[in-house]
Amino acid sequence: MKKFAVLLVVLLAVCGAAWLTHSQAQSADEAAARVPLEKYLKAHATGNGEFIKQAFHTDAKVFSVRDGKLLQLTAAEFAQRFNGKPAEDEAQRKRWVESVKVTGNTGIGVIVLDYPTAKLTDYMTLIKVDGEWKIINKAFYAEPKAKS
Repeated sequence: MKKFAVLLVVLLAVCGAAWLTHSQAQSADEAAARVPLEKYLKAHATGNGEFIKQAFHTDAKVFSVRDGKLLQLTAAEFAQRFNGKPAEDEAQRKRWVESVKVTGNTGIGVIVLDYPTAKLTDYMTLIKVDGEWKIINKAFYAEPKAKS
């Protein structure tokens, strides 16, 4: 019985150490996966499309639905929509990373853009390529706000 108890303690210690190592690696990957999401937010805050180019993989696509039709842009086309200046109502805009979930070399990020006229929810698919996290796809929903 004593040998069993010792074996159980050793087994629990090994499992605990493995879980801690996995948990630390997961936290490091989640932090690294936030980097392109933060660049995306910075692009919106500054109007600088260069941050989009840094955040998105060159093969990335942006999807949305407007008037019941699927719309698609490349990352380069999306970056061109940024004019290099913050929006006139920038002081009233709020944006944040809602969540990040990483498994291995893929992940999902949810971003909220809360603007005076609309609230947008972005779902970003993330991928780790050559040791660097990038946004590979973005799909979003824009919910117009009632005019006051």
